[in-house]
Amino acid sequence: MARQFGGKHSPQAKGASPAQKAAQVALAEDRRVDAAGAKSNLMFAPPVILAFTSLTGGPVALTAGLIGAAILALAAWLLREGLRAEAAFAARPIARRPALPRKILAAALTGIGVAIAASMKAGDVVGGLLYGIAAGGLHLAAFGLDPLKDKRVEGIDTFQQERVARVVDEAETYLNTIRDQIAALNDRALETRVASFRGLVRQMIRTVEEDPRDLTQARKYLGVYLMGARDATVKFADLYRRTGDAQARADYEALLTDLEANFAASTQKMLEGGRTDMDIEIKVLRDRLQREGVRAPLE
Repeated sequence: MARQFGGKHSPQAKGASPAQKAAQVALAEDRRVDAAGAKSNLMFAPPVILAFTSLTGGPVALTAGLIGAAILALAAWLLREGLRAEAAFAARPIARRPALPRKILAAALTGIGVAIAASMKAGDVVGGLLYGIAAGGLHLAAFGLDPLKDKRVEGIDTFQQERVARVVDEAETYLNTIRDQIAALNDRALETRVASFRGLVRQMIRTVEEDPRDLTQARKYLGVYLMGARDATVKFADLYRRTGDAQARADYEALLTDLEANFAASTQKMLEGGRTDMDIEIKVLRDRLQREGVRAPLE
């Protein structure tokens, strides 16, 4: 019978703190296989081949070949981004459909690129169009359509779920900026430290997604104060990259510790169903961010 792994490095290991568990989860998410996969990367090969085979075909063939190669390369890029957007959509309980149907556009552009290439090689426009239609259809069959409907939770009104999706999108943008700023420093210890914070924030995000009624409590944390954490990270990364100031690093880690404590406590209150006022915690966060030189925007 299968059993849950419980070694000393497991997130469920005895004695592991919530921050350690959150860091392990966040690092595991960062190491997750790219949703685009090898198949989408192979789609960059045809435009390269088309460009090279057009070099010896004369000026008309060269121009047509380069145009077709550019269209196919754009299609491959759209496909890769569309697969990533689809994976992010599937991973969340509440999500808005992608604003741009990248996979569908990629199929259409693939058909156009193939039609240009086939017409150039065979000298038959009608035949090229047929090849293009076939290529577009096969592209859709291989990679599918983009999500065309928003993902919602039964029993929660549309307006509330739309608010959750908007706040979560904004929070994920802030978290990605924080991760990228610290990753640019090439400091493994700092990356792990920030992963702990990101993991705790995502616990709050998941709690809100599972019960959008918690959004009222979480909105300031996932919006105003997470924005402040992003701004503080940008300032710290810029200073530390130039000076390597140990005191700045200590101050930044202390800020993360305070933020983690508040996010973890607030998430626990939501999980326990508490509806107590969070004005005190929010004031503490505001004061701390202001001491770090980050002014929260007016609400």
